Amino acid sequence: MLLQPVAVHMNDQSQPEEFADVNEAVEDEWESETTPYERIRHVVAHAYSPVSADAVADDALTTPKTARKHLETLAEEGFVETSPGEHGGTLYRRSPESLVVEQAADILEHVTTDELVTRVTEMRERLNEYRTEYGVDSPEELAVERTNQTLSESGSAGQEIDPETVRDWKTLRRNLAFANAALSIGTAEQFVGEDDRSTDESIPA
Repeated sequence: MLLQPVAVHMNDQSQPEEFADVNEAVEDEWESETTPYERIRHVVAHAYSPVSADAVADDALTTPKTARKHLETLAEEGFVETSPGEHGGTLYRRSPESLVVEQAADILEHVTTDELVTRVTEMRERLNEYRTEYGVDSPEELAVERTNQTLSESGSAGQEIDPETVRDWKTLRRNLAFANAALSIGTAEQFVGEDDRSTDESIPA
């Protein structure tokens, strides 16, 4: 898959000329080998905060008019979501739903349903271990509790919590959510496949 070239402003005098030339060559190659729709989809696929059509157009090497047209198509497809911007403009960002579906599809491509069931069970057990060890239900509650203990003069000294623990807990919870989505989609696909075969078999020749 082609990667979006790193944007380099040609009027930035701090950039060595040879780097600007290389970047321009990469952009030219990317533009010649892809369509505006593909480039816009790639750019907005990595836009997890709202961006304007003009910003997308700039990164996708196309015009704002073309960007708006394809962004509206992507919004209709559910790939991006829109929100109102300043002065009545529209902002775009990658929709959480499309990200979940993409991640689930990637998981199903590399992991069997049986393996996925095992991994989901293991991740659930690890989450329960976190809850039991720290006495809270979520990493957010853990962070709040840690802050309260730090600010409280009368609070008893609790177990010191490594910030990495909070990050790992959040990552584990996120991975479990993706795994559950993949498992649901995989199971649904199996039932749909069986139903289709049953329907086909019931139709007389």
